[in-house]
Amino acid sequence: MLNALNALRAPAVSRSNALHAGAWWLWALGLAVAASRTTNPLLLGLLVGVAGYVVAARRTDAPWARSYGAFVKLGLLVIGIRVAFSVALGSPIAGTHVLFTLPEVPMPGWADGVRIGGRVFAEQIVFALYDGAKLATLLICVGAANALANPARLLKSLPGALYEAGVAVVVAMTFAPNMVADVLRLRTARRLRGRPTGGVRAVAQIGLPVLEGALERSVAVAASMDARGYGRTAQVPPAVRHTTTALTLGGLLGVCAGSYGLLAAEGARFGVPLLVAGLAAAAGGLWLGGRRSVRSRYRPDRWGVRSWLVAGSGAAVAALMVRAATVPGSEALHPGVVPLTAPELPLWPALSVLIGLLPAFVAPVPVGAKESTR
Repeated sequence: MLNALNALRAPAVSRSNALHAGAWWLWALGLAVAASRTTNPLLLGLLVGVAGYVVAARRTDAPWARSYGAFVKLGLLVIGIRVAFSVALGSPIAGTHVLFTLPEVPMPGWADGVRIGGRVFAEQIVFALYDGAKLATLLICVGAANALANPARLLKSLPGALYEAGVAVVVAMTFAPNMVADVLRLRTARRLRGRPTGGVRAVAQIGLPVLEGALERSVAVAASMDARGYGRTAQVPPAVRHTTTALTLGGLLGVCAGSYGLLAAEGARFGVPLLVAGLAAAAGGLWLGGRRSVRSRYRPDRWGVRSWLVAGSGAAVAALMVRAATVPGSEALHPGVVPLTAPELPLWPALSVLIGLLPAFVAPVPVGAKESTR
């Protein structure tokens, strides 16, 4: 019995059993889809808690793993901006509980319908908080994937047709974590030297070396890509190129239309067929487009059982939340603001969200994290 339990425990991460980077992204996107189907702050908080727990349990000491806190702060900033806009510009929500009244700016006739200032209702503030919390949760889910997935290994796993676009995305994704790491390093150095780390002057003195380091890294990456012959392509017949373009564009349109159908409550019937057809066409286009790429791949990452479990947990959370939003009794997913009512935690959607905790138990444990928990 003890041996069986030990066999089920997640092993320490190594080069051979490392989780596929795409599995982390599919898991995080599943949580993001679930967040898009509700404005209940309790469910959104549960999603953030699930993402945060998995990040705390499975993130490494790599620079990109430190970016999760930045995404949380960005989410809080989004909520603040959403509330500030609601207070300053008003809201279509008709409330009855006046909190305070701002001086109202008279608007010209051509700006009829636009209001600046005026009465601020409790209902519009609550509506703005719910709406901002949904956007913040989406950002935090993306931040969780950014903190857990190795961007270099994700780039290596991309199809050949997406490699050039993937390089730009990976460089953009790694820019923020590296900048955060540079800021922390410089602040630590200034603190050890007895210099202030706050204030406008300190920020200016830290910002210049950070920008200089980012520029040097960019030049180094460009030189490395040039030395490796980046941009070389193979010749393919014109018919293949035209077929590739048609399949890729048609597939992307199908994916966009299908995603819209899944995210919009009224389009759930045609969302799945369009999404499946779009994915099939896009996959065919990517396969044909990969024939132009002449790059080789050293020890490609493979999907193991644990990768399937991680990706499947995110897909299960998304599917169950989409299903919960279409069945009778789904009002709890969108608490009312007129009249003001306290949000309730629906049982089955909350249990569905908890499935997202599975990666914290099945994903291989980073070596540092495992040693710290012994």
